[in-house]
Amino acid sequence: MAVGCFSFTASRDWCYRFSFSNAGLKSTTTDLGDGTIMHCWVPKTHNHSKPSLLLIHGMGANAMWQWNEFISPLTHRFNVYVPDLLFFGDSYTTRPERTESFQAQCVMALMEAHGVRRMNVVGISYGGFVAYSMAAQFPENLVKVVLVCAGVCLEEKDMDEGMFKVKSVDEAASLLLPQTPEKMRQLVQFTFAKPIKVMPTCFLNDYIDVSGFSHEKALSLLDFSLW
Repeated sequence: MAVGCFSFTASRDWCYRFSFSNAGLKSTTTDLGDGTIMHCWVPKTHNHSKPSLLLIHGMGANAMWQWNEFISPLTHRFNVYVPDLLFFGDSYTTRPERTESFQAQCVMALMEAHGVRRMNVVGISYGGFVAYSMAAQFPENLVKVVLVCAGVCLEEKDMDEGMFKVKSVDEAASLLLPQTPEKMRQLVQFTFAKPIKVMPTCFLNDYIDVSGFSHEKALSLLDFSLW
């Protein structure tokens, strides 16, 4: 389905950009070399009297969609940095690496490029795996680490024993980054305490089209994270 003249998702994305900018952040793109580009929201002015806080998103279109509600209060207390992980939003690489270890290395290189060497980190879902890897690789750079809904201790036997409702990585990928309205509705049922009851198909198709994340990329990232 091609995106029509009006896109609910693109309009929402614009609202989030305005919200981030209004909270004192600016959009930046950093070339890390070797075909790796990372997008990040950073403070318009870094306040050296405040600690730095790195927010790492999970599966989704881009970081704004997951962190928007928290940005305004957090920027009052921290220098907030919100990157798009590779293959999300405006971040990408031509390199073949797909591990959360590589994601962590790129995020650390990004922060160093912005002059930040000590930081607090919050990672949600897949972002929690990346945050955990950062803590393992760069313990001297991290002050505190918060992992939200991230099964970093997950083992293959947990899947076999039925801990989760999905039975395979392929099924998880089809839910976490849905490619059809039906899968999107199923994801909402799994993840919302009070699921949205009415979700028009046209809105769901619009979100899938604008997010532009393929099942194949999701599968490759989850393969390395879960096994």
